[in-house]
Amino acid sequence: MPKPWYRWNNGALILDIRVQSRASCNEIAGPRGDRLKIRLTAPPVDGKANQHLLKYLANLCGVRRNQVSLIAGTNSRNKRIAIEFPKTLPTGVDPSEL
Repeated sequence: MPKPWYRWNNGALILDIRVQSRASCNEIAGPRGDRLKIRLTAPPVDGKANQHLLKYLANLCGVRRNQVSLIAGTNSRNKRIAIEFPKTLPTGVDPSEL
């Protein structure tokens, strides 16, 4: 059964994320309700946290940076991210649902 914080759409993994900026390290804190909480060291200034998040997820999922896009939440802590054809998956994501 899928978790409420992710879904698949034509090979793309769609994640609903809650971002905590200015954390001590970059990490996935785990599911929090209907979102996946991710802690980032970058500050939420001039889009730095957004760019840092996209780069972090690209590295985590083994894809190029241009395969990760911000769908919604540019100016919010709640974001929706699309990752095209991820090679590795965050903990809790079931590849059989693809």
